[in-house]
Amino acid sequence: MDFELIPIQFNKIMQSQSYTVFILGTQDKQFAIYTSPHVGQNIQMHLADQTKPRPYTHDLINAIFGGLDIKLLQVVITDVQDTLYFARLFVEQTIDDCRKILEIDARPSDCLTLALENDIPIYCTKEVFDRSIGVEE
Repeated sequence: MDFELIPIQFNKIMQSQSYTVFILGTQDKQFAIYTSPHVGQNIQMHLADQTKPRPYTHDLINAIFGGLDIKLLQVVITDVQDTLYFARLFVEQTIDDCRKILEIDARPSDCLTLALENDIPIYCTKEVFDRSIGVEE
């Protein structure tokens, strides 16, 4: 991927009965990514260090990656069309002396959840960051 990447931070999560909003960005600019309410509930439980009643999809992904010795490297928000964002999850697997890095197209909400649960960096391409609509707290 030959893009200028801007490191961004997860700043806040807000929930309603209809949607969840991730507030992400830098000190200079923040933007919002909307997703379903159950994603927000999963993140809130993780942030509060609560035990989940049943495994969520992200827990399954983490278990599979852990079982296959796949390391999550980073999340990159790669595109925005209107208010719909696109993201990529970068993972690494080493078998014997062979190291493989894989770029996976995934929903931003899934990528952000995995990033938060695994404490991996989140980036945004400069082009997407510049085109994103800023929000105020």
